[in-house]
Amino acid sequence: MKQSVASPATGLIQAEDITDLVAVTDGDVLLPGEPGYAAECAGFNVNNPLEPALVVAAAGTADVQHAVRFARRRSLPVAIKATAHQVVQPAHGAVLITTSRMTGVTVDPGRRVARVEAGARWAQVIAEAARHGLAPLVGSAPGVGVVGYTLGGGLSPTLGRSRGYAADHVRLIEVVTADGVQRHATAETERDLFWALRGGKGNFGVVTALEFDLFPVTRFYGGGLYYAGQHLAAVLHAWREWVQQLPEDATSSVMVQRLPPAPELPEVLRGAFVVHLRFAHLGSPADAEGLLAPLRAAAPVLLDLMADKPLTAIGDIHLDPADPLPYYDRTTSLREVTAETIETLVELTGPDSDCPLLGVELRALGGALDREPAAPNAVPVRGVPFVVFALGVGGPDRAGELRGALDTVVGALAPWASARQAPNFLSADEGTSAAAVRAIYGPERYDRLAAVKKVYDPGNLFRVNHNIRPAA
Repeated sequence: MKQSVASPATGLIQAEDITDLVAVTDGDVLLPGEPGYAAECAGFNVNNPLEPALVVAAAGTADVQHAVRFARRRSLPVAIKATAHQVVQPAHGAVLITTSRMTGVTVDPGRRVARVEAGARWAQVIAEAARHGLAPLVGSAPGVGVVGYTLGGGLSPTLGRSRGYAADHVRLIEVVTADGVQRHATAETERDLFWALRGGKGNFGVVTALEFDLFPVTRFYGGGLYYAGQHLAAVLHAWREWVQQLPEDATSSVMVQRLPPAPELPEVLRGAFVVHLRFAHLGSPADAEGLLAPLRAAAPVLLDLMADKPLTAIGDIHLDPADPLPYYDRTTSLREVTAETIETLVELTGPDSDCPLLGVELRALGGALDREPAAPNAVPVRGVPFVVFALGVGGPDRAGELRGALDTVVGALAPWASARQAPNFLSADEGTSAAAVRAIYGPERYDRLAAVKKVYDPGNLFRVNHNIRPAA
């Protein structure tokens, strides 16, 4: 190894500086420019590259411990990556620990529990659980990593409103804290840490494994209805009234989309301006169709993808992109959605607007998502009824245009907004200041998180994130 890299904390990291770390690491230890470095740093949003001083591609928990101790000795921040669907900072001068090699998934059907290592993706868990007639609280995209999703709360488009957040059903978290010690956090042991990890994302250590509940669910009725964009106002007004009457075993969101002319899309959607209604119901197909009737009557349906489906087809609901792409995104939470809120969205994104965004999504929460679990956690959006997520696809040459449009949408929705935000939806452009993070969690919850941080990470080693700073 001949490479070296500047680090704000220590000057240069050179090959001879990492000799001892390389000797004890089963995975790879990589400096910038070395083969494998770029692949380990690659994330889902290609506009947010990771450029750390050093990468430790961990093969197991011991590698994570060695990397954390190395970073602590040199006062270097630690960044954590599994699938990198949410990158906050480029990690300059940091030690990046990647966990993509740690992919073990085991299911105990008798206990209805899954044990999942830090690099596993939801698709693996869905498939293994389905073999036993069980299902996890998976999100809309099976390609997302399990751990990051769960630590940020975890919002399921099928089971969330009836079972709560994924974080609510975690039984055990194995985590390496800033002192390099592996800890086992449960509702009975390391209770404060267990509370903080579930909702506090990667602020308290490197999670190496989770154990969580599975549910005896094998199917749902759902998918999507697409309407031409000219019917946006009619669909959104109907959805606003309809969604607030849904039972807890039904979940819905709606997204205004300006789709690319991609060949993998159905022909009717290529390059189209559409409204995409998403829906999932755990009851019978007949009951589901009865619930859907008002939305089918709201406007002519352009494309109908509703059907009775196995839980393994959960990705069919949102049809999220599976491959990395360049984008900019923003989010906000809403205390309520009124007729005026809908009119504002139509004005900003409708057929008479010049909105350049790929999509603006409105998700309805509620039900079990509002109820505190048996083992309380730090998820900050309990009781918040709606989340808005917006994104624009384009490279740095369009950054000004797309960020401006995102700011316009979020700003226009401010009269209905809640300060508390869903950690998994936060982008690299928001919530990075101390005041912003405090607002995201709310003062009381943030102060408790900061107190836990002081115990387990007093030097703020884990700060390449939406950072919770140690209490003074």
